Amino acid sequence: MAKFEENLTSLETVVERLERGDLSLEDSVKLFEQGVALSAACKVELDAAEGKIQILLDPARSSTADLEVEDDADEEE
Repeated sequence: MAKFEENLTSLETVVERLERGDLSLEDSVKLFEQGVALSAACKVELDAAEGKIQILLDPARSSTADLEVEDDADEEE
């Protein structure tokens, strides 16, 4: 989930910069595109977390083998 928090923080920064209104149109569009990508990445992470929660709440639907636990410490980019 560390990646989610990083993406969310970056998205907040993008929104703050856009709200200031001091960028050129070209820079604003580039920043907006970056924000859309960050938002999509956050949605993917949230959807994955929601799916895991649903499995935990209704174990009859699926086995715990469907729960892949990611260790963020092992992820290096």
